[in-house]
Amino acid sequence: MRIRRILAAVIATAALAGLGLTGAAAATAATTAKGAPSYVTPSQCTQGGGTADLMANLCKGGTHNGEKID
Repeated sequence: MRIRRILAAVIATAALAGLGLTGAAAATAATTAKGAPSYVTPSQCTQGGGTADLMANLCKGGTHNGEKID
């Protein structure tokens, strides 16, 4: 009976610690996502399936759609 209580306490502590680490990782990822605007080269735009619009300095279409071209 005593072993069950100890085991339950250990499992609960590990679960709570895991949730805390997951929350911290999610907060860090969210902060990183809001960072500086993304810039791509014309070749990266084309490789991603888009078209480099050099007049507007934007990548149109593909995986880099709407990103500025540097």
